[in-house]
Amino acid sequence: MAAEISQTLDRGLRLLSLLAEAGDGLTVTEAASALGVNRTVVYRLAATLEVHGLLRRSPDGRLSLGFGVLALAGAVHPLLRRAALPVLRELAEDVGATAHLTVADGGEALAVAVVEPSWTAYHVAYRVGSRHALDRGAAGRAILAGRVGESSFVATEGELQAGAHGVAAPVQGVSGVAASVGVVALGEFDAARIGARVVRAAAAVAERLRHG
Repeated sequence: MAAEISQTLDRGLRLLSLLAEAGDGLTVTEAASALGVNRTVVYRLAATLEVHGLLRRSPDGRLSLGFGVLALAGAVHPLLRRAALPVLRELAEDVGATAHLTVADGGEALAVAVVEPSWTAYHVAYRVGSRHALDRGAAGRAILAGRVGESSFVATEGELQAGAHGVAAPVQGVSGVAASVGVVALGEFDAARIGARVVRAAAAVAERLRHG
Protein backbone atom coordinates (compact mmCIF):
# COMPACT_ATOMS: atom_id res chain seq x y z
CA MET A 1 0.00 0.00 0.00
CA ALA A 2 1.49 3.35 -1.01
CA ALA A 3 2.18 5.80 1.81
CA GLU A 4 -0.12 8.80 2.01
CA ILE A 5 1.54 12.11 1.20
CA SER A 6 0.60 15.74 1.70
CA GLN A 7 -0.48 17.09 -1.67
CA THR A 8 0.20 20.68 -0.63
CA LEU A 9 3.70 19.91 0.62
CA ASP A 10 4.39 17.87 -2.49
CA ARG A 11 3.38 20.78 -4.70
CA GLY A 12 5.46 23.21 -2.65
CA LEU A 13 8.55 21.04 -2.98
CA ARG A 14 7.94 20.59 -6.69
CA LEU A 15 7.67 24.35 -7.06
CA LEU A 16 11.03 24.82 -5.32
CA SER A 17 12.57 22.23 -7.64
CA LEU A 18 11.19 24.05 -10.68
CA LEU A 19 12.61 27.34 -9.45
CA ALA A 20 15.99 25.74 -8.82
CA GLU A 21 16.10 24.64 -12.46
CA ALA A 22 14.88 27.98 -13.83
CA GLY A 23 17.82 30.35 -13.73
CA ASP A 24 15.78 33.53 -14.23
CA GLY A 25 12.71 32.44 -12.27
CA LEU A 26 9.16 31.70 -13.39
CA THR A 27 5.94 33.62 -13.73
CA VAL A 28 2.92 32.40 -11.79
CA THR A 29 1.38 31.27 -15.06
CA GLU A 30 4.47 29.29 -16.01
CA ALA A 31 4.64 27.67 -12.59
CA ALA A 32 0.95 26.78 -12.66
CA SER A 33 1.33 25.17 -16.08
CA ALA A 34 4.38 23.16 -15.01
CA LEU A 35 2.65 21.94 -11.83
CA GLY A 36 -0.66 21.25 -13.55
CA VAL A 37 -2.63 23.45 -11.14
CA ASN A 38 -4.46 26.76 -11.35
CA ARG A 39 -2.85 30.11 -10.59
CA THR A 40 -4.61 30.44 -7.23
CA VAL A 41 -2.79 27.35 -5.94
CA VAL A 42 0.56 28.80 -7.01
CA TYR A 43 -0.23 32.13 -5.32
CA ARG A 44 -0.93 30.30 -2.04
CA LEU A 45 2.19 28.15 -2.30
CA ALA A 46 4.33 31.18 -3.15
CA ALA A 47 2.94 33.21 -0.23
CA THR A 48 3.70 30.40 2.23
CA LEU A 49 7.21 29.77 0.91
CA GLU A 50 7.92 33.50 0.87
CA VAL A 51 7.06 33.80 4.58
CA HIS A 52 9.77 31.18 5.29
CA GLY A 53 12.33 32.85 3.06
CA LEU A 54 12.41 29.97 0.59
CA LEU A 55 10.93 31.99 -2.28
CA ARG A 56 11.06 35.61 -3.36
CA ARG A 57 9.11 37.70 -5.83
CA SER A 58 10.68 40.30 -8.08
CA PRO A 59 8.91 43.63 -8.71
CA ASP A 60 7.55 42.24 -11.99
CA GLY A 61 6.05 39.23 -10.17
CA ARG A 62 8.52 36.54 -11.23
CA LEU A 63 9.17 33.82 -8.66
CA SER A 64 12.66 32.64 -7.74
CA LEU A 65 14.36 30.82 -4.90
CA GLY A 66 14.75 32.75 -1.67
CA PHE A 67 17.94 33.06 0.34
CA GLY A 68 16.49 30.81 3.04
CA VAL A 69 17.42 27.91 0.78
CA LEU A 70 21.09 28.72 1.41
CA ALA A 71 20.69 28.05 5.13
CA LEU A 72 19.15 24.66 4.38
CA ALA A 73 21.91 23.82 1.91
CA GLY A 74 24.57 24.82 4.41
CA ALA A 75 23.09 22.47 6.99
CA VAL A 76 23.34 19.58 4.53
CA HIS A 77 27.10 19.90 4.00
CA PRO A 78 28.06 18.56 7.47
CA LEU A 79 25.83 15.53 6.85
CA LEU A 80 27.53 14.88 3.52
CA ARG A 81 30.96 15.33 5.12
CA ARG A 82 30.21 12.94 7.96
CA ALA A 83 29.01 10.24 5.56
CA ALA A 84 31.96 10.64 3.19
CA LEU A 85 34.97 11.03 5.48
CA PRO A 86 35.54 7.32 6.34
CA VAL A 87 35.35 6.41 2.66
CA LEU A 88 37.62 9.27 1.61
CA ARG A 89 40.15 8.38 4.31
CA GLU A 90 40.40 4.81 3.06
CA LEU A 91 40.58 5.98 -0.56
CA ALA A 92 43.38 8.49 0.14
CA GLU A 93 45.45 5.86 1.96
CA ASP A 94 44.90 3.20 -0.71
CA VAL A 95 45.71 5.44 -3.66
CA GLY A 96 48.25 7.78 -2.06
CA ALA A 97 46.48 10.87 -3.34
CA THR A 98 44.27 13.61 -1.91
CA ALA A 99 40.64 12.41 -1.88
CA HIS A 100 37.63 14.69 -1.93
CA LEU A 101 33.84 14.88 -2.03
CA THR A 102 32.60 17.68 -4.28
CA VAL A 103 29.03 18.92 -4.76
CA ALA A 104 27.34 21.11 -7.34
CA ASP A 105 26.62 24.59 -6.03
CA GLY A 106 24.93 26.55 -8.79
CA GLY A 107 27.30 26.47 -11.74
CA GLU A 108 30.31 25.65 -9.59
CA ALA A 109 31.89 22.60 -8.01
CA LEU A 110 32.35 23.02 -4.25
CA ALA A 111 34.66 20.79 -2.17
CA VAL A 112 32.87 19.83 1.05
CA ALA A 113 35.22 17.12 2.37
CA VAL A 114 38.93 16.52 1.77
CA VAL A 115 41.33 13.88 3.13
CA GLU A 116 45.06 13.87 2.42
CA PRO A 117 47.13 10.65 2.52
CA SER A 118 49.36 10.18 5.58
CA TRP A 119 52.24 8.29 4.00
CA THR A 120 53.21 10.16 0.83
CA ALA A 121 56.21 12.49 0.58
CA TYR A 122 54.09 15.15 -1.09
CA HIS A 123 50.52 15.57 -2.23
CA VAL A 124 48.14 18.17 -3.66
CA ALA A 125 46.72 20.60 -1.10
CA TYR A 126 42.97 20.85 -1.76
CA ARG A 127 40.94 22.86 0.74
CA VAL A 128 37.35 22.44 1.87
CA GLY A 129 35.47 25.35 0.34
CA SER A 130 37.51 25.36 -2.88
CA ARG A 131 35.41 26.20 -5.92
CA HIS A 132 35.79 25.91 -9.66
CA ALA A 133 33.58 25.77 -12.72
CA LEU A 134 31.64 22.54 -13.16
CA ASP A 135 33.03 22.03 -16.65
CA ARG A 136 36.66 22.12 -15.52
CA GLY A 137 38.45 19.47 -13.49
CA ALA A 138 37.56 15.84 -12.90
CA ALA A 139 35.28 16.53 -9.94
CA GLY A 140 33.01 18.94 -11.82
CA ARG A 141 33.02 16.92 -15.02
CA ALA A 142 32.02 13.80 -13.06
CA ILE A 143 29.06 15.65 -11.54
CA LEU A 144 27.93 16.70 -15.02
CA ALA A 145 28.35 13.13 -16.26
CA GLY A 146 26.25 11.84 -13.38
CA ARG A 147 23.44 14.22 -14.30
CA VAL A 148 23.07 12.48 -17.67
CA GLY A 149 23.27 9.00 -16.18
CA GLU A 150 26.95 8.23 -16.70
CA SER A 151 28.44 6.08 -13.94
CA SER A 152 32.06 5.69 -15.06
CA PHE A 153 35.02 7.81 -13.94
CA VAL A 154 36.37 10.98 -15.51
CA ALA A 155 40.12 11.67 -15.76
CA THR A 156 41.69 15.09 -16.39
CA GLU A 157 45.17 16.54 -16.51
CA GLY A 158 46.25 20.07 -15.64
CA GLU A 159 42.83 21.68 -15.95
CA LEU A 160 42.89 23.34 -12.52
CA GLN A 161 46.58 23.16 -11.62
CA ALA A 162 49.60 22.57 -13.84
CA GLY A 163 50.92 19.04 -13.42
CA ALA A 164 47.93 17.84 -11.41
CA HIS A 165 46.03 14.73 -12.48
CA GLY A 166 42.49 14.11 -11.30
CA VAL A 167 40.09 11.17 -11.38
CA ALA A 168 36.50 11.40 -10.15
CA ALA A 169 33.23 9.46 -10.35
CA PRO A 170 29.64 10.62 -9.76
CA VAL A 171 27.72 9.81 -6.58
CA GLN A 172 24.50 8.32 -7.90
CA GLY A 173 21.13 7.19 -6.59
CA VAL A 174 20.83 9.78 -3.80
CA SER A 175 17.85 12.04 -4.32
CA GLY A 176 18.71 15.73 -4.37
CA VAL A 177 22.47 15.19 -4.28
CA ALA A 178 24.67 16.13 -7.26
CA ALA A 179 28.16 15.14 -6.15
CA SER A 180 31.34 13.29 -7.05
CA VAL A 181 34.15 11.49 -5.26
CA GLY A 182 37.63 11.96 -6.63
CA VAL A 183 41.37 12.01 -6.10
CA VAL A 184 43.99 14.47 -7.28
CA ALA A 185 47.77 14.01 -7.39
CA LEU A 186 50.87 15.54 -8.90
CA GLY A 187 52.40 13.42 -11.61
CA GLU A 188 50.91 10.67 -13.70
CA PHE A 189 49.15 7.63 -12.32
CA ASP A 190 47.26 4.62 -13.66
CA ALA A 191 43.92 6.29 -14.34
CA ALA A 192 42.15 3.04 -15.24
CA ARG A 193 43.18 1.27 -12.03
CA ILE A 194 42.56 4.28 -9.81
CA GLY A 195 39.35 5.08 -11.69
CA ALA A 196 37.87 1.71 -10.78
CA ARG A 197 38.80 2.32 -7.13
CA VAL A 198 37.22 5.79 -7.21
CA VAL A 199 33.99 4.38 -8.71
CA ARG A 200 33.78 1.94 -5.79
CA ALA A 201 34.35 4.77 -3.33
CA ALA A 202 31.60 6.88 -4.93
CA ALA A 203 29.22 3.91 -4.65
CA ALA A 204 30.18 3.48 -0.98
CA VAL A 205 29.45 7.16 -0.24
CA ALA A 206 26.08 6.85 -2.00
CA GLU A 207 25.26 3.80 0.11
CA ARG A 208 26.12 5.62 3.34
CA LEU A 209 24.00 8.61 2.31
CA ARG A 210 21.00 6.43 1.47
CA HIS A 211 21.12 4.37 4.64
CA GLY A 212 22.73 6.73 7.11
